[in-house]
Amino acid sequence: MKFHPLIRRAGAFGLAAALYATVAHADADTDLVKRGEYLARAADCVACHTAPGGKPYAGGYGIESPLGTIYSTNITPSKQGGIGGYSEAQFDAALRHGIRADGAHLYPAMPYTSYAKLAPDDVSALYQYFMHGVEPVDGAAKATELPFPFSVRLAMAGWNLLFLDKAPFQPDPAKSEEWNRGAYLVEALEHCSSCHTPRNALMAESTSQAYAGGALGAWYAPNITSDPVSGLGDWSEAEVVQYLKTGRVVGKAQAAGPMAEAVEHSLQHLSDADLKAIAVYVKGLPEIRDARDQQPGHSFGKAHSDEATLRGVAGVSASNSAAGAELFSAVCASCHQPTGSGTRDQYYPSLSHNTTLGRGDARNLVAVILHGVVRRADGKDVFMPGFGADSLVNPLSDAQIADVANYTLQHYGNPELKVSAQDVALARQGGEPPLLAKLPGLLPWLVGAVVVIIGLIAWLIGRRRKG
Repeated sequence: MKFHPLIRRAGAFGLAAALYATVAHADADTDLVKRGEYLARAADCVACHTAPGGKPYAGGYGIESPLGTIYSTNITPSKQGGIGGYSEAQFDAALRHGIRADGAHLYPAMPYTSYAKLAPDDVSALYQYFMHGVEPVDGAAKATELPFPFSVRLAMAGWNLLFLDKAPFQPDPAKSEEWNRGAYLVEALEHCSSCHTPRNALMAESTSQAYAGGALGAWYAPNITSDPVSGLGDWSEAEVVQYLKTGRVVGKAQAAGPMAEAVEHSLQHLSDADLKAIAVYVKGLPEIRDARDQQPGHSFGKAHSDEATLRGVAGVSASNSAAGAELFSAVCASCHQPTGSGTRDQYYPSLSHNTTLGRGDARNLVAVILHGVVRRADGKDVFMPGFGADSLVNPLSDAQIADVANYTLQHYGNPELKVSAQDVALARQGGEPPLLAKLPGLLPWLVGAVVVIIGLIAWLIGRRRKG
């Protein structure tokens, strides 16, 4: 039931993170606090525990999960509203086991199922950082109020019994030190599986499909196994490092949505050695092929332009066979160029040889058109406006977004993919909700069915007694 990073952060967090002040106490181990700061950056704590425009780590950020909005808590050292009264043992219980100091269970929007693998020394360093390296902010964050039955936090105890592995990370002696460091970063601190692994009916990670790709609301975290078609098998280690550090690899991929946020707030700040270790580890993940993929996503497409046939057209018409070309010319070509080849420096990337358009799943293409791209990495601000209802450029209807998506897929991406207006409408709503999220709506029917069954049993028992 871990929903971490379902559209979990906002670009304003980079500003918030830059504003926090180090207030190390005189009795704190400065080196340990500094190490804890690095670990907190790797664990991406500031992103989820900082509301847009709010103070770092003061909580209040709303994580839109399939079961409702989960608000992050204040994890500053304030004794009034934060965790200033936590002992290290209580901090450890919350971080690795999802249990607050008052005994209440956390929802796994806080990825404690990954943090459970943290080494005790790293937990101590994190504790020292949050107690002595973070500015206290008084005032509790907004409380989470999920609908029944998800409001019953005690139910998480049963979920933990089923799905929480409390064992810390154990190095593999048969592997190199670099591989083990990468495994620790990927599995524990960076909690990559929380996004890149599909989930079962109870919203736990499907370990048999580890890192094979997972839904994130309207977005899709792609396959990062070593498969050469569906995953990163044909990426070099240097390209993986470049992507993690800058958010893009020309001719392959550009980070958007939750991945752009991970690059901005966490990954680009890691040391080169740690980024290399991550690359080594993911390049060795067991291959898992998506049956929908016939060739690598970045291998599709070529330059194409319909501008010559559109000259003299007054404006974008209603949805028809030419609407996609008209829309592309009107809202896409000025940045991505009439041929779809992007700008010379690839600030606006080519739409050909682009995994967003080439994978066997078009969700990220639709999400990018709806929500745009905001990313600050490698000293550069990357921005693409969205065309959803709140667009400051040109809001498009569901049918129009489907038209332009299908046009780009046909000419620059995987032509076998098709996007419908219904697909776009679903993306606007946050994607397909899992079965578990439909439980509150089904409860009255389930209760009614139970009442009918109990009544029927009572009637049968009564009839037998009379007989």
